[in-house]
Amino acid sequence: MVPIIEVKHLTKYFRDLRAVNDLSFTVQEGQVYGFLGQNGAGKSTTIRMLLTLIKPTSGSIEIFGLDLQKHRKEILRQVGAIIERPDLYKYLTALENLRIFAAMSGIKISEKKLMDQLAMVGLEQRAHSKVKTYSQGNETTVGYCDSLVHDPKLIILDEPTNGLDPQGIADIRNLILMLSREMHKTLLISSHLLSEMELIADSMIIIDKGKKLVEGKVNELFDPAETIVELKTTDDSETYNKLLQSSLKGFVQGRRNDCVLLKLHRNKVPEVMKELVSMDVNVISLHSKHSLEDYFLSLTTGQSNVEIA
Repeated sequence: MVPIIEVKHLTKYFRDLRAVNDLSFTVQEGQVYGFLGQNGAGKSTTIRMLLTLIKPTSGSIEIFGLDLQKHRKEILRQVGAIIERPDLYKYLTALENLRIFAAMSGIKISEKKLMDQLAMVGLEQRAHSKVKTYSQGNETTVGYCDSLVHDPKLIILDEPTNGLDPQGIADIRNLILMLSREMHKTLLISSHLLSEMELIADSMIIIDKGKKLVEGKVNELFDPAETIVELKTTDDSETYNKLLQSSLKGFVQGRRNDCVLLKLHRNKVPEVMKELVSMDVNVISLHSKHSLEDYFLSLTTGQSNVEIA
């Protein structure tokens, strides 16, 4: 695979505050790359440096194999970006907004191609409606069209689903997957929604206090077969103590929200159920879920989202 973004030892100070700390990562061509971290971790600062909105204190950024500082204009012509919410002219139509953005980008594009852009995201029938009449999700989608009108190779999105309802989030997810799989775009996406990143990202980085904690392919960093099982019984304290004295002791993680937590391969769940029955444990529910959230929290806070009794 060809590197599209190569960041090496990137550091940014705001006076005495070190917002980004010796950060290095690589985004390969065609990837959907997840950029994860808690609020204040340095994600937005890094993205602003990638877009030359602010200058690094030290370190280097290469995009398309070119030094960003030396080839800024050449690189940015091939980059589309949305930082937070798209800024549109609400009293103009979606089509008029696209025309203006195309003119600002210095490109000549036919009316048909602009309409094709709107049709791609399901807004062809509303091309002549003023943006102020759009839902927030549709407004965000028009912003995507603006960022794609010059057919960029790289798309950078900072929290693209902020403030959207579940349908809007699903629409943006499907659009991202289409851009990656059908249009073969490379995307770098900052997001707090771990469940969404798990659905769309090929690779990811988790940063905290401006520093990289882990980077790699999602399927290598997190095995979806390994699950956190929430076990709710009539007496979680008694169940917890029984489990610590049983053959299931190695699976016990702790307690949370009146549940006992177990971590195990999903194929072990039937075996656990049989053992619980033999131990006369009164099971109310047993819920298996991915442990990406706990994995993320354990890295960014130094402890998992689990109370250890």
